[in-house]
Formats: sequence, C-alpha cells, structure tokens
Amino acid sequence: MPFALDLVMRLALGLSTLWGSLALLYRLPVSRPGRRLAALAWLLAGTGLLWLYWQGTRAVPAAGMATAMLALLAWWRRIRPARDLDWADDVAHQATGRRLGDRLVLDRVRCFDWQTRDRARIAWEAREYDLSRLASLDLFVSRWGRPGIAHVLLSFGFADARGGIGEFVAFSVEVRRERHEPFSELGGFFKRFELAIIAADERDLVRLRSNVRGESVTLYRVLLGKRERLALLLALVEEANRLEREPRFYHTITANCTTQVFALMRRIIGGLPVDHRLLLTGLLPSYVRDHGGLVPGHSLVELRRLGDITERARRADGDPDFSRRIREGVPGWGRA
Repeated sequence: MPFALDLVMRLALGLSTLWGSLALLYRLPVSRPGRRLAALAWLLAGTGLLWLYWQGTRAVPAAGMATAMLALLAWWRRIRPARDLDWADDVAHQATGRRLGDRLVLDRVRCFDWQTRDRARIAWEAREYDLSRLASLDLFVSRWGRPGIAHVLLSFGFADARGGIGEFVAFSVEVRRERHEPFSELGGFFKRFELAIIAADERDLVRLRSNVRGESVTLYRVLLGKRERLALLLALVEEANRLEREPRFYHTITANCTTQVFALMRRIIGGLPVDHRLLLTGLLPSYVRDHGGLVPGHSLVELRRLGDITERARRADGDPDFSRRIREGVPGWGRA
C-alpha cells in the first residue's frame, strides 16, 4: 500500500475512534454511566482495530470501522434539536417579537437581578421600543482569561424624548442548556446544546459578566448607518423567532455568538470576508475596526483601554443609571 494512503487510513481509524467515543459520551440517550461505558467500549474497540492495522492486517480493521461508523452516522443524523425541554432559567425564552409600524414589541426581555453566578431574582418583561429613536449600536466583548476567547453582546440604544441616550436592549447568542446542565465547550461540538438568542436589560446581561462572574468587559461603539442598524436589530428578532419555531444546535465553532451575528451582518452588508478572527472571538474588534466599524482617531489599543468598563460597571452596580455610567469616557459615546 502506498505510504500516503496508509497514513490516511491510520488517521481515519484514529479519528473515527476518537469522534465516535465522544459522540456516544455526549449524545447516547442513556444514563451518564451508560454513556461512559459505551464511549469506553467504542474507544477500546477502535484502539484494537488500529492495533491490528499497525500489525499489518488491513482489510478487517478498515471494514470493521467503516461498518461501525456507517451505523453510528445513521443514528447521528436522526438526532434533532429540541424545542421544549426543562431549560435553565436564564435561557428559558428566546427574544421573540414583532414590528408594529415604528414600534418593536419584544415578548420577553430578561431583567434578572443576579446575586451569584447561579442565583438571581427572575424577571421577564414584555417591552416596546420606538424604532424611530434607534440611535446607537455597541459591541461588548467579555473575556475570562483564555487568549482569543471571549463572548460578544450587541446593545441597541434608543434616544429619549429630548434626544439624549435613553434605554438600551442587549442581545446575546447563548448556549441553551437544560436546568442544572453545565456548559462544556467540547460538548458544543457534539449536539449537546441548543442555540438561543436572548434579549436583556444591560444591567442584567452586562453586569452578570463584569460584576458577578468577574470577567473583563470592553465596550466599543460601532459605526453603522441608521438603515443597517435597524436592519440588524430586526434580523436578530427574526432569527430568534425562527429559532423558537425551528430549533438549532449550538456549535462551538460554526454556530456561536460571533458566527451568528456575522451571518446576519453579511446579509445586510454584502462583501464582508470570512476571517480567522471570526473564530477567535476575542479578536473580533480588530476585524470590525479593519472594516471601518469602530470610532476613528484611536488605535485599537486605545479603544480597548478607554472602552474597558469593568471597574465602572462594578462602581455602578446598584445604580439605575447603570448604562449611562459605564459609557463615561468610551470613545464615540453619545453619538448617534
């Protein structure tokens, strides 16, 4: 057998062994001990086939793994995302809503008052927003110490009756977990979680990350035209409505907080290129700046330094004027 083909076969056997064991571990519909036992059995069987292949037996290991993988993939394709499960409180509702003329009606805006990472006073409110007063778009980037890894939030600001900045509504693409189910980045590759778009008050969504979880949060004013800003807001609500009707799986790489927003933006602004910074979410501000989306006249380092709202958010913890206080000194703040 040619060396290149032999190498491909070895890699295929190894990857099939690893992928199959993880798929069973995360998605086999049995108890946790049963999943672990099935994953271990697959791993041992795959390792045995790989050992036979190394010993020079070619046909039996290849045929055995091919047969097992065909059966596994047939099962895998039948796994569908769920619509109605016992969801965790913070992802219980999608950001569903509708446009009624110049008004946007959101059915359930999350307004939790978080005490700890896992405990909050729960509140969901129906809210209306005057689309004629849509004045700003901000990008929040929240980091927790892993290089290049972050979570992004989009927040839309509405002018008050005097033309100043009034209320905000923030959107977050989230992992939709079942109650008491912990998040797993690895599980996110294996249909473990559904996808959700949440609308929330900033004092819930931003404060949770900066004040309660202790993450580092940076705010960037995004320069987007009024028409495009409105289109993005309505596209987020439309996508949340679609997810409510037709659930989708979250995926750690291809269906997460950045890729979902990018897909919507690409429908609004044609020609946006795919870039590795869309996979490393912490680098997203660099991508936005390179395409003219951040306030000019400042380097990216300056924008990051001046936009670091972490300490301001902690000082404004209980202030009803939380959104205004965290924007003090942020480049572009107050501009429509």
